[in-house]
This record gives sequence, structure tokens and C-alpha cells, in this order.
Amino acid sequence: MTEKDKMLAGMIYDANYDPLLIKERLRCKEMCHEYNSMSPGDMPARESLLKRLLGHVKGCLLIEQPFYCDYGYNISVGDNFYANVNMVILDGGRVTFGDNVFVAPNCGFYTAGHPLDPEARNKGLEYARPITVGDNVWIGAGVSVLPGVTIGDNCVIGAGSVVNRDIPSWSLAVGNPCRVVRTIEREK
Repeated sequence: MTEKDKMLAGMIYDANYDPLLIKERLRCKEMCHEYNSMSPGDMPARESLLKRLLGHVKGCLLIEQPFYCDYGYNISVGDNFYANVNMVILDGGRVTFGDNVFVAPNCGFYTAGHPLDPEARNKGLEYARPITVGDNVWIGAGVSVLPGVTIGDNCVIGAGSVVNRDIPSWSLAVGNPCRVVRTIEREK
């Protein structure tokens, strides 16, 4: 089993010294650099590069510059996706966004985690757990979403939150750690 296979299976893998993963991250960094250097007004070229970089794009999307990710191919975005400036996605694990997701500035989606044992951590070992964001979700400024989290449909995550556990659909959740403060009622 390769280190990449282990990464995609959610197992402990060698992130720092595996030649294939290093090569794939470098390719991704080059594409992010190219994207971040593009003219903001050249929307067709920006969208074309994102569609080559990301694993799956369902429909229209706009990711403001700068944007950074590790591999790109583990990221899937639904239709009508918008992310403001400084979004970071560490996508050793799959990161899936539903339709109509809006991400405010300075948000991070981090699938990577590291062993608590310093010897294992110092060997460059890590794990990656998937992140899923449902449909019709608004994520406020400065939010961090941690490995293995699912955010349900129709949620709002308040600015500055650290999401370290699943958030059920139709929830307003805020804080560090992020907690549900109330259910969102449908407006009539």
C-alpha cells in the first residue's frame, strides 16, 4: 500500500518524506501560485484553472484570491460555491462542499492531524479525515473546520468558530469549540 493509498484511506501515512506526495503537493502549489497571480478580472481563465485543480466542480464557483490547498484533487464543490479571500484547504482527506455554500474571508478546512506521540510526529507522520459541508451553508469569517467534521445542510457557522465536532442540519453554531446555539427556523 502506498503512502497516498494510506492517506486516502484515513490511515497514518508519511506526509513529509514520500516522493509522490511531495511531487503532488508541489504541482498543486504551482497551480495555486498561478491562480493567485492571475488578474482578478480574468474570470474565464481563473475558473478554467480551478476546474483543472479541483477534483470535482458541479457548477458555477468563485474562489477569491489568494487561495491555497495541498492537493486539489480531494476537493469537491457543488453549484453556486463562493469563497472569499485567504481560504486554506489542507485536503489530504476529502473535502466536500454542497450547493450554495458561502465561505467568508480567512477560513480554513483542515483534514490533517498528527500523532500525539512526538517520535511519530517527528517522522512526518499524519492522518487525514474527511470534511463534509452540506447545502445552503454560510461559514463566517475566520472559521477553522477540523478533521472529520460534517456540517449539515442549512447551517450558519459564526465568525471565529473552531468546528471540532459535527453540526446538525438547520443549526446556528458558534464559538471555540463551536456549539449549536439554536435551530434555524424556516422563514415563511
